[in-house]
Amino acid sequence: MNQPKSSSAAPEPAPAAQYLSFVLADGVYAMDIASVREIIQPGPMTTVPLMPSFVRGVINLRGAVVPVIDLQARLGKPPAVHGKKTCIVIFHALRDGERVELGLLVDAVSAVIDITADQIEAPPAFGNAVRRDFILGLGKVGERFIIIIDPEKALDVDDMADLVEQAQAGPDH
Repeated sequence: MNQPKSSSAAPEPAPAAQYLSFVLADGVYAMDIASVREIIQPGPMTTVPLMPSFVRGVINLRGAVVPVIDLQARLGKPPAVHGKKTCIVIFHALRDGERVELGLLVDAVSAVIDITADQIEAPPAFGNAVRRDFILGLGKVGERFIIIIDPEKALDVDDMADLVEQAQAGPDH
Protein backbone atom coordinates (compact mmCIF):
# COMPACT_ATOMS: atom_id res chain seq x y z
CA MET A 1 0.00 0.00 0.00
CA ASN A 2 1.35 3.41 -0.93
CA GLN A 3 1.99 5.82 1.88
CA PRO A 4 0.97 9.44 1.25
CA LYS A 5 3.91 11.75 0.96
CA SER A 6 4.70 13.56 4.16
CA SER A 7 4.12 17.30 4.12
CA SER A 8 7.32 17.70 6.12
CA ALA A 9 9.44 16.73 3.08
CA ALA A 10 12.04 19.32 2.11
CA PRO A 11 10.77 21.78 -0.49
CA GLU A 12 12.13 21.50 -4.00
CA PRO A 13 15.14 23.77 -4.44
CA ALA A 14 14.50 26.80 -6.61
CA PRO A 15 15.80 26.27 -10.14
CA ALA A 16 19.00 28.17 -10.81
CA ALA A 17 19.43 30.45 -13.78
CA GLN A 18 22.83 30.92 -15.35
CA TYR A 19 24.40 34.34 -15.52
CA LEU A 20 27.55 35.58 -17.21
CA SER A 21 29.47 37.62 -14.64
CA PHE A 22 31.83 40.36 -15.72
CA VAL A 23 33.86 43.18 -14.25
CA LEU A 24 33.39 46.88 -14.80
CA ALA A 25 35.65 49.39 -13.07
CA ASP A 26 33.65 49.56 -9.86
CA GLY A 27 32.42 46.04 -9.38
CA VAL A 28 31.03 42.75 -10.60
CA TYR A 29 27.92 42.63 -12.75
CA ALA A 30 26.00 39.82 -14.45
CA MET A 31 23.38 39.21 -17.10
CA ASP A 32 21.32 36.17 -18.05
CA ILE A 33 23.47 33.98 -20.27
CA ALA A 34 20.49 33.05 -22.46
CA SER A 35 20.95 36.24 -24.48
CA VAL A 36 24.76 35.92 -24.77
CA ARG A 37 26.01 34.61 -28.10
CA GLU A 38 29.79 34.81 -27.74
CA ILE A 39 32.70 36.66 -26.20
CA ILE A 40 35.39 38.16 -28.42
CA GLN A 41 38.58 40.16 -28.07
CA PRO A 42 38.33 43.79 -29.18
CA GLY A 43 39.55 44.29 -32.72
CA PRO A 44 39.35 47.09 -35.23
CA MET A 45 36.42 49.33 -34.38
CA THR A 46 35.00 52.09 -36.55
CA THR A 47 33.92 55.21 -34.68
CA VAL A 48 30.61 56.58 -35.91
CA PRO A 49 30.23 60.38 -35.70
CA LEU A 50 27.46 62.02 -33.69
CA MET A 51 26.83 59.04 -31.42
CA PRO A 52 26.28 59.24 -27.66
CA SER A 53 29.41 58.57 -25.59
CA PHE A 54 28.28 55.04 -24.73
CA VAL A 55 28.36 53.96 -28.41
CA ARG A 56 32.05 53.20 -28.93
CA GLY A 57 31.66 52.30 -32.60
CA VAL A 58 30.85 49.34 -34.83
CA ILE A 59 32.72 46.14 -35.58
CA ASN A 60 32.58 43.71 -38.46
CA LEU A 61 31.54 40.34 -37.03
CA ARG A 62 31.66 37.81 -39.86
CA GLY A 63 30.23 40.34 -42.31
CA ALA A 64 27.60 41.81 -39.96
CA VAL A 65 27.81 45.35 -38.60
CA VAL A 66 27.57 45.14 -34.81
CA PRO A 67 27.34 48.29 -32.64
CA VAL A 68 29.56 48.19 -29.55
CA ILE A 69 28.12 49.67 -26.36
CA ASP A 70 30.43 50.79 -23.57
CA LEU A 71 28.37 49.30 -20.74
CA GLN A 72 30.15 51.37 -18.13
CA ALA A 73 29.27 54.62 -19.96
CA ARG A 74 25.71 53.38 -20.59
CA LEU A 75 25.32 52.91 -16.85
CA GLY A 76 26.20 56.58 -16.32
CA LYS A 77 29.85 56.11 -15.35
CA PRO A 78 33.05 57.34 -17.03
CA PRO A 79 33.90 55.52 -20.29
CA ALA A 80 35.79 52.25 -19.95
CA VAL A 81 39.55 52.20 -20.40
CA HIS A 82 40.93 49.34 -22.53
CA GLY A 83 43.02 46.88 -20.55
CA LYS A 84 44.60 43.47 -21.16
CA LYS A 85 41.39 41.63 -20.22
CA THR A 86 38.92 43.96 -21.98
CA CYS A 87 36.49 42.02 -24.15
CA ILE A 88 33.26 42.38 -26.05
CA VAL A 89 30.23 40.28 -25.10
CA ILE A 90 28.04 39.73 -28.17
CA PHE A 91 24.40 39.32 -27.20
CA HIS A 92 20.95 39.34 -28.75
CA ALA A 93 18.48 42.16 -28.20
CA LEU A 94 15.03 42.70 -29.67
CA ARG A 95 13.95 45.69 -31.73
CA ASP A 96 10.48 45.77 -33.28
CA GLY A 97 10.23 42.01 -32.73
CA GLU A 98 13.47 41.37 -34.65
CA ARG A 99 16.64 40.02 -33.11
CA VAL A 100 19.63 42.34 -33.37
CA GLU A 101 23.15 41.77 -32.14
CA LEU A 102 24.98 44.22 -29.91
CA GLY A 103 28.44 44.12 -28.44
CA LEU A 104 29.06 45.10 -24.82
CA LEU A 105 32.49 46.39 -23.94
CA VAL A 106 33.43 45.11 -20.47
CA ASP A 107 36.69 45.21 -18.48
CA ALA A 108 36.82 41.41 -18.08
CA VAL A 109 34.56 38.38 -18.16
CA SER A 110 34.62 36.43 -14.88
CA ALA A 111 32.58 33.22 -15.06
CA VAL A 112 29.21 31.65 -15.68
CA ILE A 113 27.47 31.39 -12.33
CA ASP A 114 24.24 29.81 -11.11
CA ILE A 115 21.93 32.05 -9.11
CA THR A 116 18.56 30.83 -7.84
CA ALA A 117 15.56 33.14 -7.61
CA ASP A 118 15.74 33.10 -3.81
CA GLN A 119 19.32 34.41 -3.98
CA ILE A 120 18.20 37.56 -5.82
CA GLU A 121 17.26 40.63 -3.80
CA ALA A 122 15.40 43.66 -5.14
CA PRO A 123 17.66 46.55 -6.13
CA PRO A 124 18.15 49.07 -3.34
CA ALA A 125 16.03 52.20 -3.45
CA PHE A 126 19.06 54.32 -2.60
CA GLY A 127 22.81 54.58 -2.83
CA ASN A 128 23.56 53.05 -6.22
CA ALA A 129 25.11 55.11 -9.00
CA VAL A 130 23.45 52.92 -11.66
CA ARG A 131 19.93 53.81 -12.78
CA ARG A 132 17.66 51.62 -10.66
CA ASP A 133 15.51 50.55 -13.63
CA PHE A 134 18.64 49.09 -15.28
CA ILE A 135 19.06 46.65 -12.38
CA LEU A 136 17.11 43.39 -12.28
CA GLY A 137 18.35 42.65 -8.78
CA LEU A 138 21.29 41.86 -6.55
CA GLY A 139 22.44 38.26 -6.68
CA LYS A 140 23.94 36.97 -3.43
CA VAL A 141 26.91 34.80 -4.34
CA GLY A 142 28.89 33.68 -1.32
CA GLU A 143 29.40 36.74 0.86
CA ARG A 144 29.10 39.32 -1.92
CA PHE A 145 26.42 40.80 -4.12
CA ILE A 146 26.58 40.87 -7.90
CA ILE A 147 24.52 43.51 -9.70
CA ILE A 148 22.30 41.74 -12.22
CA ILE A 149 21.69 43.95 -15.24
CA ASP A 150 18.26 43.95 -16.87
CA PRO A 151 19.25 43.90 -20.56
CA GLU A 152 15.72 44.71 -21.69
CA LYS A 153 15.96 48.08 -19.90
CA ALA A 154 19.68 48.93 -19.75
CA LEU A 155 20.25 47.87 -23.33
CA ASP A 156 16.86 48.74 -24.79
CA VAL A 157 17.61 49.26 -28.48
CA ASP A 158 14.76 51.73 -29.00
CA ASP A 159 15.82 53.82 -25.99
CA MET A 160 19.42 53.87 -27.21
CA ALA A 161 18.25 54.75 -30.75
CA ASP A 162 16.35 57.74 -29.30
CA LEU A 163 19.54 58.89 -27.55
CA VAL A 164 21.45 58.54 -30.83
CA GLU A 165 18.85 60.69 -32.61
CA GLN A 166 19.08 63.31 -29.84
CA ALA A 167 22.88 63.33 -30.13
CA GLN A 168 22.68 63.74 -33.91
CA ALA A 169 20.13 66.57 -33.61
CA GLY A 170 22.65 68.53 -31.59
CA PRO A 171 22.25 70.69 -28.50
CA ASP A 172 20.00 73.24 -30.22
CA HIS A 173 17.04 70.83 -30.51
